[in-house]
Amino acid sequence: MSKLKKILVRAKRQVFSEISGNNPSVFNGEGYDFIELKEYMPGDDIRHIDWNVTAKMQTPYVKIFKEERELNVVIATMLNGSVYFGSKAFKQDIIAEIVALLGFSVIKNGDMLSTYIFTDKIEDYARPTKKMNFVEKNVSKVLEFHSLNQKADYTAMANALYKRLKRRSLVIVIADFFDNVDFKLLAKKHEVVALIVRDKLEEHPPAIGFSAITDPETGKVTQSDFNRKSIKRYASKVAIHDKKLFEDFRKSKVRFGKIYTDDIVSVNLRRIFQG
Repeated sequence: MSKLKKILVRAKRQVFSEISGNNPSVFNGEGYDFIELKEYMPGDDIRHIDWNVTAKMQTPYVKIFKEERELNVVIATMLNGSVYFGSKAFKQDIIAEIVALLGFSVIKNGDMLSTYIFTDKIEDYARPTKKMNFVEKNVSKVLEFHSLNQKADYTAMANALYKRLKRRSLVIVIADFFDNVDFKLLAKKHEVVALIVRDKLEEHPPAIGFSAITDPETGKVTQSDFNRKSIKRYASKVAIHDKKLFEDFRKSKVRFGKIYTDDIVSVNLRRIFQG
């Protein structure tokens, strides 16, 4: 069985059995279907406080609502050179599996789905649809895309999505996010979710001594001594980058989560989208 077929079969089975009926977008608003209660957090609408439950629990609780109208879901993938890497599985393959799981979930829920593939420009765009075979086509595009030597431009991505998406949408961006990104403006207009796909060796590589490595975006070869001291400095820089990335996401009210190449993708997606 081909890689594409394996991903599609596994995703279909998980969506249409395990996670049936779960819509990936939950909005707060008036006139929507009640979903659940949660503890009040700064920034929640005080008009949605359930005073009866609050009185019983002695802690403020607010109601969560699901939007009644049809959703417009946009899946945007960043397929630059660094996704062509993986110790357990290639990040590009994991991104394809995420696209399959989310795509089938959106179509099953009867919502509109459109997709983008980005590098430093728009590489592919598929118009909104509800057709099931649309998912297979887009998963195939992700798998077959030649990502090596492709550069990422997250600013161009954010600007393109902001300008092109006229209707309020759920925008899901899938990337490894090793570059700086600013979704503040995009998140004011849309609900944005960032799915960070990483391999654990990228964050904590082993000390391999003197070696030559190739930059997957530029093709440039660098020779260096990757000893414990230099690896520790590198890991520290990654941690600092991620800390700032997460802080920026929180400030912009962008929901986010990290998925590693050795994770069970469907389990992590449920955790991210269901809180």
